Amino acid sequence: MTNRPLPMSAFALAALSPVGLIALGVWAGGAWLWAGLLYMVVLVILLDQLIPHVAGNAPEGAEFPAADAVLVAVGLAAVGLMPLAVWGITADHLRTGEKVLLFFGTSTFLGHVAHPAAHELIHRSGRGLYRLGVLVYGVMLFGHHASAHRLVHHTAVATPGDPNSARAGESFWRFAPRAWIGGFRAGWAAENALRARRKGAAGVHPYLWYLAISLGGLVLAALVGGPLGVLIWLLMSAHAQMQQLLGDYVQHYGLSRQRLPDGRYEPVGPRHSWNTQQWFSSALMLNASRHSDHHAHPSRPYPALRLSGDTPILPWPLPLACALAMVPRLWRRRMRPHLARWQSDHEPAAHGQDPAQ
Repeated sequence: MTNRPLPMSAFALAALSPVGLIALGVWAGGAWLWAGLLYMVVLVILLDQLIPHVAGNAPEGAEFPAADAVLVAVGLAAVGLMPLAVWGITADHLRTGEKVLLFFGTSTFLGHVAHPAAHELIHRSGRGLYRLGVLVYGVMLFGHHASAHRLVHHTAVATPGDPNSARAGESFWRFAPRAWIGGFRAGWAAENALRARRKGAAGVHPYLWYLAISLGGLVLAALVGGPLGVLIWLLMSAHAQMQQLLGDYVQHYGLSRQRLPDGRYEPVGPRHSWNTQQWFSSALMLNASRHSDHHAHPSRPYPALRLSGDTPILPWPLPLACALAMVPRLWRRRMRPHLARWQSDHEPAAHGQDPAQ
């Protein structure tokens, strides 16, 4: 690890480059679309492996004035890229293979980059930034995540009460529907409880806003591409949501908080999230890979997130770990020694399960 954190220019260039490549691909097709997709699924892993750099931690209290500007740029790009992709896929100027590349390039950007940006935005105190994060999740038909993540996941992480914490031995394909449905319900219940405490000052239910944004996105898809446009929007959103759920699955797999004698759970600590330390995937995903520090300091700007010696570290870049997680037997086999080693050194078996599962 060096003493220097990644500069803001690295985050901006890594996160926004796919937008330019995909947008050029809508116009010119061909190599631009290949470049946009391969940038996020191949180049990121190659650079992580070929240049084994680990960025240092920013000094405590460091400020990054440009950090929010990058989030806004990524958020607005995501909102604009979806109808642009629908138009490109439903129009006649691209070949079938190019349309497939455009679909996966756009949805991969939504899952790999737009989701981390929206995740950061919903943790910002500014109302405008928060609303942009909700907008990004809403157009991806995942608006309830703005409630479930802040009000449920951050309080119940690594306990049976959190739908988005994966149990040891649980496959991603079992986890995903449990997390989606459970997150929707838990977020709804948490918002209702919050509204009950606020009484007359509650305003419009957030879930109505999520529904309105999602319906607005689908109407826009219909206006741009007709029924096929709506189908494409639905499928792109589903692919983006799958990547978001993969991130949750990987970053909390098998880790648990110990139950205390008084029935409560120990406070959330660095050892309750998996982290990765490869530099380029960290820049692309806006330091989403430094997950333990985010749980400890949710409002800390992403360039200032830190790695410490007492955090579980995965040996693979986060995108590669998510790819492994889609093959349950391979994932369990590769994770078994890392999880068992961490549990034997630091905590009891996750949720009462054998770490060797």
